[in-house]
Amino acid sequence: MRILGIDPGYGIVGYGVVEKLGNKIAYVSHGAIKTEKGEHFEDRLDYIYNQVNEIIEKYNPELVAIESLYFYKNVKTAIYVGEARGVILLAIKHSNIPFVEFTPHQVKLTVTGYGRAEKTQIQKVMKILLKLNEIPKPDDAADALAIAWCAAVSGSDYSSYKKNTK
Repeated sequence: MRILGIDPGYGIVGYGVVEKLGNKIAYVSHGAIKTEKGEHFEDRLDYIYNQVNEIIEKYNPELVAIESLYFYKNVKTAIYVGEARGVILLAIKHSNIPFVEFTPHQVKLTVTGYGRAEKTQIQKVMKILLKLNEIPKPDDAADALAIAWCAAVSGSDYSSYKKNTK
């Protein structure tokens, strides 16, 4: 099963793709969608939406795992991330792919065994688990790989998930 992990944001959206084959999880790809600070926000959202669609088309995942929105101290940032997450979910919906959500705590706990792990710990562990030559960068992409990993090892039978309908 091919799984696309997404770490939502509006400045940088991290993505990571893994393939689960039986009990093995193999690295496929990772990267980031970056938007320009000076652009109008709606243009940034449009760019994110289009790029997520391209990533879905390119990697053809059977499942998308996305980080759920968690508490932000800055309300404005939370709203912007929530809006970006909304266009990402819309792209997933239009692609008719099932998705699952994980909190940052769940991802950190699953990947490192510690729910308050630092970003550098996530990067190092993903390098080891996926047998990469280098630490995945940017950290948003490492987080996305961790989110995909979390879905791959969660033990759920995602084949029973109802697919989104157009």
